[in-house]
Amino acid sequence: MILLEPGLCLPSQATVQELFAAARDANMVPNISLDPVLNSFLSLDSSAALQHQYSSLQKSLSEEQQAALGLHLNQELGGARVTHGGVGVVALALSLLLDHVAQQVRGNSSGQAGQWSLTKPPKKIFGLAISSRIGSIAHNYLRSIPGLANDQDTMAETTEIYDTWLNLEMLDHYQRMTKKKRMSSVSMQQWLTGAALHLHMRIHQVRLHSVPIGSVESLRLSYKTALNRLVQGYTIYLHRNIWESAASAPQRRSNGTCSSGWWPFNVSQAETFNETSYGGACETDEVASKEGLLVIELGRNVSHNVLHHPCESPAIQRALVTRIINAQDLEHSRSFFLLSKKVLQQLLAQEDAFELSPV
Repeated sequence: MILLEPGLCLPSQATVQELFAAARDANMVPNISLDPVLNSFLSLDSSAALQHQYSSLQKSLSEEQQAALGLHLNQELGGARVTHGGVGVVALALSLLLDHVAQQVRGNSSGQAGQWSLTKPPKKIFGLAISSRIGSIAHNYLRSIPGLANDQDTMAETTEIYDTWLNLEMLDHYQRMTKKKRMSSVSMQQWLTGAALHLHMRIHQVRLHSVPIGSVESLRLSYKTALNRLVQGYTIYLHRNIWESAASAPQRRSNGTCSSGWWPFNVSQAETFNETSYGGACETDEVASKEGLLVIELGRNVSHNVLHHPCESPAIQRALVTRIINAQDLEHSRSFFLLSKKVLQQLLAQEDAFELSPV
C-alpha cells in the first residue's frame, strides 16, 4: 500500500456529500436558525401574517366551531379588539393563542374559555424547550400578553419585568457559552431566539412610551456583536465535536482449511503454497463489511456505508463543519440585528390593532 502524505489525502466532494446526506437523513444536522414564525411576526409584515393565519383558521372550521372560536377569543382577550394586536410581540402572542384555542375548539366546541393554564403546555416554542430558562420566560411572557394588551400601563409594566428577567438570563447564557464551555447547537438556538424576542420586547416598550429609543439601538448593537463572536465559537465547537470513521468493503479470507486431493493443509500452511500449481483449492468465506460511524455532537451519531480512505476522515470532518455552518443561513440571522434606521423607525411606528370577525 502506498501511503499518501496528509496534504494529499483529500476526500472527493461526492464522499462529503454522501456523509452530509447521511447526517441529514438521520435528522442530525444541527439547526440554530431563527424559527420562521419569528421572522414572520417580528417584522413589518406581522399584521398581515396574523390576519392570514386568522382567516385560514376560520376557513378550516365549521360554522359551529367558528362560533366557539369567537366566544373563546372574546373571553380570552376581554373584547373583540386588541390594541397593537397586529404588532410584533403582541401579534406573536396572538398567533400562539389562535393555535391554542383552535385546538380546544376542534377537540370540544362546547369547552370553556380561559383554560390556557389548565391545558398541557407545549414542550417547545420556536425551537426552544419550555423547560429551559429562556424558553420558560418567553412562554410565560407571551402567554400573559393577550389579556393585558388593551391596558397600556399594565402591558408596559409587565413587559419591563420580563425584559429585566430575560436580559439577566441572556447575559448569563452568553457567559456560560463563552466562558464555561457550555457551547452547543441547543444553546446557540436558545440564545438566538431569546435575543430576537428580547429586541422586539424592547421595541414594543418604545411603542408604549416606557423606554427611550436609544435603549433599542444599544440592545441591537450588543446582540449584533455578540452573534458574530458566538458564531466563531460555535464553529470551533463543531470542529471539536464532529468525528467520522470510514466504512470498509467486504473482504474474502480462508475459512480455515485447504485441500489438494492428496494433502490437507491448515490455513498457515496453505498460505505458503500456490494452490493452482498443486491442483488444490482453498475454501473462502466473505467477511461482512464494517460500517463507518459519523458523530455530530455528543449522543448524535449514525452508522454509514460510505467507503473512503481512512486518512481522509480529518478532512471530511472539516468539510462537514463548513457544510453545517452554510446550512444555517446565518446571514439571515445576522440581518435580523442589522436594522437600518428607516426600518427601525417603521417598526417603532407600527400601531395596527387586531379585531375579531363578528360571530
